[in-house]
Amino acid sequence: MASAAQITELLRAFASKQDEHFLSIAMQVASHEAQKGHVKVAAEMRELIEKARQLESPRALARAVPLAQPKGELAELLTVHYPQQHLSQMVLSPAVEQKIARVIKEQRNHETLSGHGLEPRRKLLLVGPPGTGKTLTANILATELRLPLFVVRFDSLITKFMGESASKLRLVFDALKTTRGVYLFDEFDTLGLQRGSQHDVAEMRRTLNMFLQLIEQDRSESLIIAATNHGASLDAALFRRFDDVIQYELPSEAQAELLLRNSLALLAPKNLDYALLATQCAGLSHSDIVRACSDAMKDAVLEHKDVLEPKQVSLHLEERAAGQKHLL
Repeated sequence: MASAAQITELLRAFASKQDEHFLSIAMQVASHEAQKGHVKVAAEMRELIEKARQLESPRALARAVPLAQPKGELAELLTVHYPQQHLSQMVLSPAVEQKIARVIKEQRNHETLSGHGLEPRRKLLLVGPPGTGKTLTANILATELRLPLFVVRFDSLITKFMGESASKLRLVFDALKTTRGVYLFDEFDTLGLQRGSQHDVAEMRRTLNMFLQLIEQDRSESLIIAATNHGASLDAALFRRFDDVIQYELPSEAQAELLLRNSLALLAPKNLDYALLATQCAGLSHSDIVRACSDAMKDAVLEHKDVLEPKQVSLHLEERAAGQKHLL
């Protein structure tokens, strides 16, 4: 019989319409039943899962066909995604969660605000260490607002030819007006370095000046999100162009414990000391913790174990911590 954690995860996947994740968990339940000797039940479950996958394929294909697809030169500047992640899946500080929830609420009620001469927040600057949820926030805003997520490709946007980068940037802002969506400028410090810094180059400075003009003039209904790991290096003129600046931090010990509980729910033993494991998460990002948990669960699955061993989680947390020290 499925554990309470597995049923909870099944319901979460169902509520989020994550069909493949739902079927993956169901397959884990079938595997557990087989290991307990319930071969007939396991075989029946697997047969039903395979039938569900066959039925799901045409629907998944239909969903994969984008409603908005960049064409021509824009296809080289933007990639489009249709994420399926929700705010309830994130582990955030109360302050950050409140700011994101406020953006969602204002956007969902933009007509009401417009009727009173007010505009919802839609220009956001996300600042914080790697792996703390900045890119995930853009995904969640797109999901919650049922909008496509367009990711700006800086490798195509920034060129060495005078004026060409600014011209391409104007194309992106033209797209903002014609196709409503969430537009993510990830690793924004590539563009927004302080003018006059040692990395300042003429073409980048022209492009930054163009960005400052375009974002100030923009009156579209799209959301503009700039994300950076290096807020201190950004040009000061950028900050006042955004409706809100959201500061991300590494998870606290309490947040780390919640991340561990959420990530290990499927294979965690009943007596797992999450609080003890959380003490090993100091200096790790949200992403590091989730990946360490995923690695520990893969170990358990490949060793044909019903539950994972705490020492495996500790090992992968230590490996992630060692990797961070090496980078520093």
